[in-house]
Amino acid sequence: MKTVRIAAAQTLEYRENVEAALTCALDMIRQAEAEGARLLIFPEGFLQGYLTEPETARRAAMDLGSPAFAAVMSRLADAGPMIVMGMIEAEGEALFNTAVVIENGKLIGRYRKAHLLKGENFFQPGTETSVFTVDGLRFGINICYDTGFPDAACKVALTGASLLVCCANNMMPRANAEKFRDVHNAARGERCRETGLWLISADVTGEREGRISWGPTAVLNPAGDVVAQLPLEAPGLLVFDIPGDM
Repeated sequence: MKTVRIAAAQTLEYRENVEAALTCALDMIRQAEAEGARLLIFPEGFLQGYLTEPETARRAAMDLGSPAFAAVMSRLADAGPMIVMGMIEAEGEALFNTAVVIENGKLIGRYRKAHLLKGENFFQPGTETSVFTVDGLRFGINICYDTGFPDAACKVALTGASLLVCCANNMMPRANAEKFRDVHNAARGERCRETGLWLISADVTGEREGRISWGPTAVLNPAGDVVAQLPLEAPGLLVFDIPGDM
């Protein structure tokens, strides 16, 4: 059976520090290349940080046609794997919680988060679901809270994809983090069972101002079982061989 090697980065948060985020990304890319990965996933909002204060988010947001974003693309031009990376996108006056798909330093597509938390109400919800292909493996994207809603995963399945990529950021007040620690994979497992999709998630880890994130960064099979997962409290790279599409 043909397989495609995919990878997910579990990282620290980089808030309003694009240079630090890119330094981390390049290190993860080198590790993924050394492992032979063809697809590499980064967390939600990775590039500028998962920023939920409107003024801060607007200050950090990038238009995908801007020189600032072109400079980011140039830093990633030599990356071997296809990359899925969370960021804050600006289009005119509108802001979006977006995951961009990058190949050889070129933007090949994006997904905008469709289901927004109350604290994200200054973002515009996304309305489009796209399918991407790497080495014959078709995948679509959900962002964090999207995976709590069956329709978001169903739309990916209807594109003919076999893999759901989940960019996440579960940095929460400690009490909430404890409460939801085991909920994330449970909800994602439901989406897998409903759709028959594989799923890979990439999340942040660490602590900040009374908040903590444990992840999880994991791979789930179509039965909703966790088949690979990183330790919850340390940055790292998860590598997994997933069955390819025929």
